[in-house]
Amino acid sequence: MFDEFTLTRREGDGARLRVRYGGGGPAVLLLHGHPRTHATWHRVAPLLVAAGYTVVCPDLRGYGGSSKPPTDPEHRPYSKRAMAGDCLALMRGLGHERFAVVGHDRGAYVATRLALDHPQAVSALSVLDAVPIGEALRRCDARFAARWWHWFFLGQTAKPAERVINADPDAWYEAAEQAGRMGAEAYEDYRRAIHDPATVHAMCEDYRAGLGVDREHDDADREAGRRVACPVQVLWATGDDMVDLYGDVLGVWREWVSGRLEGGPIESGHHIAEEAPEELVRELCGFWRPGGGAPA
Repeated sequence: MFDEFTLTRREGDGARLRVRYGGGGPAVLLLHGHPRTHATWHRVAPLLVAAGYTVVCPDLRGYGGSSKPPTDPEHRPYSKRAMAGDCLALMRGLGHERFAVVGHDRGAYVATRLALDHPQAVSALSVLDAVPIGEALRRCDARFAARWWHWFFLGQTAKPAERVINADPDAWYEAAEQAGRMGAEAYEDYRRAIHDPATVHAMCEDYRAGLGVDREHDDADREAGRRVACPVQVLWATGDDMVDLYGDVLGVWREWVSGRLEGGPIESGHHIAEEAPEELVRELCGFWRPGGGAPA
């Protein structure tokens, strides 16, 4: 897994991140979702290196082998703004002042916040299976709540979800069902993460920030008319529920993007990087290489 990649820990902006990187050429930052670690990209990263890119894959703060900063009553240490700050510091520390970013699931929210807060650093944004957090909550209805109830269970504090998850992490996350699609090494990395109570707590803090401070940040940007300035690609899995929930997925994103916007479905379940890596890499490279979208 990740042959010829360097595995190390680097400083973010208030957290210390476990990270793998390798390759040469324009830089690409890959951000995983919940409850994965950077290992979810182990089939995608080598293909991008072979295509001529430098690839950087961190564990987000709180996840996997990255540090778990203490939280506060507003959950700001786990805001997407804080996580985006980590990513910017990481990339600058590795010598990359400008780069493309790809985010899946929770990582898509970090990637979007990185593009909004630091437009000078992000050359292209690719989002997998997500709309902005503030947009999702603004459009929330009974159907969304029924399908995405975990947002509200993990995000509340009256009866902390950690007690339920830590009682049997394998059952909660249906770990056995993940083994075949992930590969042995990535699966073991994933299981180490979900069996660590500190990681479980940090992942819940991610969702608590999502229902509060992250929505505030998105709503403030929406009201101020701030949009993502770089080219944006939005991809979604046919086996997920993005179209069922939002209909015209690109139409949702048009309100958040000031320039080039494109994308479409990929034949896959939710974990596209694990289930359809070759098609994902084709879509990413096709987006970056035409004029205006290259991550250089």
